[in-house]
Amino acid sequence: MRIYLTVIDDTPEAQIALRFAARRAVKTGGGVEILALIPPQEFIAFGGVQATIEDDQRRHAEGLVQRAAGTLLEESGLRPSLTVRSGDGPKVIRELIAANPQIAALVLGAAASGTPGELVGHFAADAGSLTVPLMIVPGGLDREAIDRLS
Repeated sequence: MRIYLTVIDDTPEAQIALRFAARRAVKTGGGVEILALIPPQEFIAFGGVQATIEDDQRRHAEGLVQRAAGTLLEESGLRPSLTVRSGDGPKVIRELIAANPQIAALVLGAAASGTPGELVGHFAADAGSLTVPLMIVPGGLDREAIDRLS
């Protein structure tokens, strides 16, 4: 099955990329994998404080993927795969793509204004080394435009 990998966070462009990925998956008989990234933490001398911060970030990331999955199921009927990983975003994404030959594309949303976002910037600059196509969805698209284009 063709899987569209998308990264979810608190930004509007992540929601736009998720909708685009879901619409493509429905039209191609594929699926969606939703990834939430937990950025690596700098070392904090007090282990209890660091553990609390990491636990809070994990709960937040798990909440993001659960809400995104609920929205996806409600709007498209798709049951996505959910992944929460800690670490450097580009490295985690490359590892996921390498580990799953069913991933057919990486779908990212670019911010509607200003810089496109860290992941978009990273992968656009290095797209030739990816083993799957990179789909960048403009963050300024509304739902109707996404539906029309996907």
